[in-house]
Amino acid sequence: MERKTPLYDAHVKAGGRMVPFAGYLLPVQYGTGVVKEHMAVRTQAGLFDVSHMGEVFCEGKDALANLQMLLTNNFDNMADGQARYSPMCNENGGTVDDLIVYKKSDEHYFIVVNAANKDKDFRWMLDHQFGEVTFTDVSDQYAQLALQGPKAMEILRKIASEENIPEKYYHAVFDTEAAGIPCIISKTGYTGEDGVEIYLASEYAEKMWNILMENGQDEGLIPCGLGARDTLRLEAAMPLYGHEMDDEISPLETGLGFAVKMAKENFIGKAALEAKGELSRKRVGLKVTGRGIIREHQDIYVDGTVIGHSTSGTHCPFLGCPVAMALVKSEYTEPGTKVSVDVRGRMVEAEVVTLPFYKRSK
Repeated sequence: MERKTPLYDAHVKAGGRMVPFAGYLLPVQYGTGVVKEHMAVRTQAGLFDVSHMGEVFCEGKDALANLQMLLTNNFDNMADGQARYSPMCNENGGTVDDLIVYKKSDEHYFIVVNAANKDKDFRWMLDHQFGEVTFTDVSDQYAQLALQGPKAMEILRKIASEENIPEKYYHAVFDTEAAGIPCIISKTGYTGEDGVEIYLASEYAEKMWNILMENGQDEGLIPCGLGARDTLRLEAAMPLYGHEMDDEISPLETGLGFAVKMAKENFIGKAALEAKGELSRKRVGLKVTGRGIIREHQDIYVDGTVIGHSTSGTHCPFLGCPVAMALVKSEYTEPGTKVSVDVRGRMVEAEVVTLPFYKRSK
């Protein structure tokens, strides 16, 4: 039985087409359609309900030591209010999940995990905790709204004073407020655009949603669903758990080496990653040069030999062409490499391109 986020009624009222996703009922799109929602985020602003994401507190004298062991990134040089992305590996070097850690204080961290992995991740943390630390699943207490797009900050400034808004990307202001509602404002997102993610108590979610929608009218703000969230992240070449990484795919293979600090003394999976040595496969971008759209789990060929498989693919509205991400053998990762993809029995031509497909101009 799927659960409802605190914004379920608001979605239905706005004409959202509700579908099951990660244990919740969420809008895949509204009456405007995925393309218009995608373009709104690229050119103006869009508002997403991401309340299905999971939140975990990590607290105590040994909180930092636990994060250093659980996660591949390094957290010992973070300032209060700073956020940091990290994969979390298993003992074989595969990826348990990717997540974001916010530092509230030296002994209090706020962790945001993927919705579909929420219970698995929390169990993993409990199973590997040590010393003086407490992990608490607080997911049911929080709603999360993502206000994204080039006009997002203009809209936010109508309801929040400047000191309540983070100055830098991947920073958050805790214990703040917007429109008089207590919240956390984080300069993060999953669209490749400027914007914020707002964490607040579930009971205030619909009020905040309505206030943002009302204040964003002049900037062209529209509600956006899962469909646009996926096309936006793919266009920006942001990996998605279960596609570009999973328990068998290492963060190094999927191009997340920037968040894997092998110089760190130790972390779960480090020995396995070291033992693997040179990577035999890597994530690449594919631009379709033939006719067709590549989806996930489709075999990729060079000269009749399978060299890998696609992990995500779609037609990207802003770029105006179909693209895909794929895991292929390392010797075929050079940009310009010509490949053929088996799309339901029909070979579609494509070529390897540099990621990301889209990057916003500053």
